[in-house]
This record gives sequence, structure tokens and C-alpha cells, in this order.
Amino acid sequence: MFQTLIGITSAEMTKIINPILEVCKILVPALLAVVGAVGAIFCILLGVKYARASEPQEHENAKKSLQHAIVGFVLIFVLLIMLQVGITIFTDWWQGYAY
Repeated sequence: MFQTLIGITSAEMTKIINPILEVCKILVPALLAVVGAVGAIFCILLGVKYARASEPQEHENAKKSLQHAIVGFVLIFVLLIMLQVGITIFTDWWQGYAY
């Protein structure tokens, strides 16, 4: 059924999907490391800015910036981890799929 709808055999589809999965399996852990390092450095710098703020307005702006940065990096981590889990689920599904 699948084969007749789009005209691609199982072997051809495997040739298309396997390189994409391999690239994702390599990039996701690397991206997690990079995002973690950049996030840590950025949050440290914003923490220093927060600690050095002398005026109340400066202090509040630095606090908001730090909170937004932490929320952003947590979201990026969650999304990358979900991608990693999704790749595993997709790979298991793809290998067990019957044409």
C-alpha cells in the first residue's frame, strides 16, 4: 500500500532515512554540550551583571534578563532531549515497519 502510493520501495526509503538519522544522532549530543556550555557562561555573566547592579532599575532589568535566559536554556534542553527521544522512537518504529 505504502509502496504504491508514493512509488518508493523499502530499500529506497531506508537509503533516504538512514543518513538523516545518523546526522541527528551525531548532532543532538553535540548541540546539548554546546548549549550547556554557552548557557552556563551566559547565565554566569548575567549573574555578575545582576550582582553588580547598583540602581533599582538596573537591578530589576538584570534580574529579568537572568530569568529569561534560564527559561530559554531550559526550553532548549527540553526540546533537544525530546528530539533525542523522538529519534529513538522513530528509529524503532521504522525498523519494525512492515510494507
